Amino acid sequence: MEIQFILNKKQVTAEVGPDAVLLGVLRGLGCKSVKCGCETTNCGLCTVWIDGKSRLSCSVLAAGISGHEITTLEGVEEEAAEFGRFLADEGGEQCGFCSPGFIMNVLAMKRELADPDLDEIKEYLAGNLCRCTGYMSQLRAIQKYMAAQKEKEEKEARA
Repeated sequence: MEIQFILNKKQVTAEVGPDAVLLGVLRGLGCKSVKCGCETTNCGLCTVWIDGKSRLSCSVLAAGISGHEITTLEGVEEEAAEFGRFLADEGGEQCGFCSPGFIMNVLAMKRELADPDLDEIKEYLAGNLCRCTGYMSQLRAIQKYMAAQKEKEEKEARA
């Protein structure tokens, strides 16, 4: 069946089978940031935004996305790179395999939560697994990034 949707702000058409999952369709369309880590919705590596909300693409049937807007890391490269610098500065970027899904969730959290405390950050990101870092460096990076974003917004509001 043919589906049409917006992928990273561009209209696309794809031919999919009735059992195709979004993860495979996106990778077939060149979105290599969307990765398969578990196939059981437990790792967060396949996180994308569907109509602006974080979703695990391994659990979404592709046939159901017609007419929706899908955003992958490729669609938010500039913003992702900005957070990535904070992540690297704190040593939270080790092997990098989990980073795309993790970054997608951090950016979604920034949009949804105005000033999250540490417990809110941990809860929001509970579905993202990293086997390298132990999470402390990632948490420091998130807190510093969120503080920098808040400061930037306050400066823009005063200007």
